[in-house]
Amino acid sequence: MPNLHLKHLFILVIILTSGTSHAQSPKEASLLWKIEGKALSEPSYLYGTIHLICPSDFTLSDTLKGCLQQTEQLTLEIDMDDPGLMMAMAKSMGMPEGEELKQLLDSTDYVRLNRYFKDSVGLNIAPFERAKPFMLMSILLNRVLACQPQSYELSLMSLAKKQNSEVVGLETVEEQMAVFDSIPYADQARMLITLMDSLPQARREFGKMVEVYKTQDIEGLYDLTLASEFDMEKHQEVLLTDRNKRWIPIIEKQVAQKPTFIAVGAAHLGGEEGVIALLRKEGYRVSPVFGR
Repeated sequence: MPNLHLKHLFILVIILTSGTSHAQSPKEASLLWKIEGKALSEPSYLYGTIHLICPSDFTLSDTLKGCLQQTEQLTLEIDMDDPGLMMAMAKSMGMPEGEELKQLLDSTDYVRLNRYFKDSVGLNIAPFERAKPFMLMSILLNRVLACQPQSYELSLMSLAKKQNSEVVGLETVEEQMAVFDSIPYADQARMLITLMDSLPQARREFGKMVEVYKTQDIEGLYDLTLASEFDMEKHQEVLLTDRNKRWIPIIEKQVAQKPTFIAVGAAHLGGEEGVIALLRKEGYRVSPVFGR
């Protein structure tokens, strides 16, 4: 996800919980999967990313690069190559007229939040008074890692451009922001306060998550998020499952047109209603790709 708001939106990583593993859900530990069958003339590939990671933990294997080279199109959650992306993001940042952050928090929490941003982030929250609370959360999340995070999406896009592959998306910025709009702003504001008060816990949890991600253990990643101290289970359907289901017909159309490399957050891969299981239910062979 690009720049401050989408690229580093830690909430996409820490809040997703697991479902029960059944026949169609992936058992193997792999982030890279081959999509075949159902009359596809050439295979496509599916890769699970993590949206926030330090350069020391970042890697793109030769096997992954080789698979990308076999494709003609890179699909990300949103089309990060769209020249209108930043304008669309800017239009989607604000709450409706009359909604303000100070109305969503009690006065004590609002004062604490303002003081924390001034003292620890070096930012006055006044210009963000009408921004959706998730926007402030994305700024606060820069405090989770003691590094300048590296992006799998941007790196894959750079490689795709070198081989003249088109970059497309599974959803628009407006559609993605609508997902977060379905979570009441008051709930978003409370999550913002919770994160501010729990940064040491967030750092520990995320450190564990990165380690599990590096082992490519999809189900282990689910188990860890399920045990998270950041309670968001009630939003699992709208943030994860519903999006997976909307993506499947789009993925089917894309892979039928040309060999495609699809890269989405790793949390979307696992479980009975994950992208892998849903593709298998549609009749595709989805198998792990191992190698370095």
